[in-house]
Amino acid sequence: MKYFGRKATWMSVLLLLLALPAMGQKKGKHQARAAAETTNGSRAATVDPAYTIGPQDVLDINVWNEPAISRIVPVRPDGKISLPLLNDVQAAGLTPEQLDQTITRDLHKYLENPQVTVIVTAINSQRFYLLGEVGRPGTYQLLPDMTVLQALSDAGGFSPFAKLKDIYVLRTANGRQQKFPFNYKDVLKGVHPEENLVLRPGDTIIVP
Repeated sequence: MKYFGRKATWMSVLLLLLALPAMGQKKGKHQARAAAETTNGSRAATVDPAYTIGPQDVLDINVWNEPAISRIVPVRPDGKISLPLLNDVQAAGLTPEQLDQTITRDLHKYLENPQVTVIVTAINSQRFYLLGEVGRPGTYQLLPDMTVLQALSDAGGFSPFAKLKDIYVLRTANGRQQKFPFNYKDVLKGVHPEENLVLRPGDTIIVP
């Protein structure tokens, strides 16, 4: 009985030792995220894990215990960011988690077990434009699944001269510009709901 008791004890110790590296990695990951959110004063602009990073977004890249590498960087118009040791890293088109994995993989050449956290602190790539006979024309942040009708609700109302039946959306895709009609009155009545498009980054709503 003593033999089995000792064997069970040694087995418990062995299992604990095997689990320590994974526990350390998990702890380091949480510590890196905490550092990114507190030490640098960063707050995530989005918590959507499927968010795709775009040009002009601002990222907080935190490498645990590596202040010389950690920094807040903008995504350049070419979609890349610049980091010490790695120089240019492609960021646009990736989710924060995918960029996290890319930087971690590349840093393995220089650091032992790097712990990287990527936080999007400012969303500047997801924009649409609202022009014409509205109260507040200009550039607006594009929210997930935002429709034309929802976008117009932020426009500060229409001017007395607005032609609500002739509103349209301009969209550039594959180098070609497309025009989509939007009859405000019909959409409010539930007529032609297909005109109430889900907006894409770069769309322009024109209220003539």
